[in-house]
Amino acid sequence: MNDVRPMGPLDLTTLAAGIERTNELLTRVLAEVATTPSTHAAFVDAGYVYAAAGRLVAGTEDRKAFDLDAEGLIEAYIDKARMIFPDSRLLRVYWYDGARRRIHTQEQQRIAELPDVKVRLGNLNANNQQKGVDSLIRSDLESLARHRAITDAVLIGGDEDLVSAVEAAQGYGARVHLWGIEAAGGRNQAEPLLWEVDSARTFDLEFCKPYVTRRVGAEDGETAVGERPAPQREEVRFVGAQVAAQWLGERGRGWLAELLPGHPYLPGAVDQELLTTAEALLRHSLRGHADLRRVLRDGFWEHVRAQC
Repeated sequence: MNDVRPMGPLDLTTLAAGIERTNELLTRVLAEVATTPSTHAAFVDAGYVYAAAGRLVAGTEDRKAFDLDAEGLIEAYIDKARMIFPDSRLLRVYWYDGARRRIHTQEQQRIAELPDVKVRLGNLNANNQQKGVDSLIRSDLESLARHRAITDAVLIGGDEDLVSAVEAAQGYGARVHLWGIEAAGGRNQAEPLLWEVDSARTFDLEFCKPYVTRRVGAEDGETAVGERPAPQREEVRFVGAQVAAQWLGERGRGWLAELLPGHPYLPGAVDQELLTTAEALLRHSLRGHADLRRVLRDGFWEHVRAQC
């Protein structure tokens, strides 16, 4: 029979001290976890967005047949993510597209100039097919997840080749949320990709319509009936300030002051209201003019920041 000796006072003291140190460590770890902010990033396959949004709104995937307001759409995605992840900060939006010899087009340059947006280019072959985009998405997604730079990843795309990127990010503890665009018939995202992600969300026609404009008479320079020629930048900036002044008088400083923490972004509903109001004053659509929409917001924000 084993000789079991009773634990003495010294042993109990040592044990109690060890338990206390362990509790202190656990408390510190839990406090650190609680104060570590969640961070999300969006990874946008531009080829998918152009094809899916063009097909849904304009009835074609041919980029030459319609204009996509990439800036407006990116801001709408940012606003939607802010609502879904209210306690999380945005790291940035990654915009993946193709270009011949990986040289930015003018449109891609404008997108690259947007705040919190990083344009990453794959190659574009002779058949206008993107090459290397999926590998770029996987590399960025895996690297950010491995270094704990993000807790949540919003993936906007549909290619089955992205499954490996999702698996890699999840392996490092990140949650991956797949966003897509409604397909007129069937699906435009691979089922294995839908099975692999942590959540999935689809945006419908009403969400996409403000950002896609079919080109009518683009080849002969025809202007739509009842519409003035494109306004000058200073005119658009003035109208942005004019709308801000009007809303200031109608809604008060408190309402506009609530917008300031989101600068330089506006909530999606407010941004659309600003655009609609400005277009009525200008008698010209700004849906295909991302640069003028940026000037419009600049004029709006300049007045708001000067008054609040």
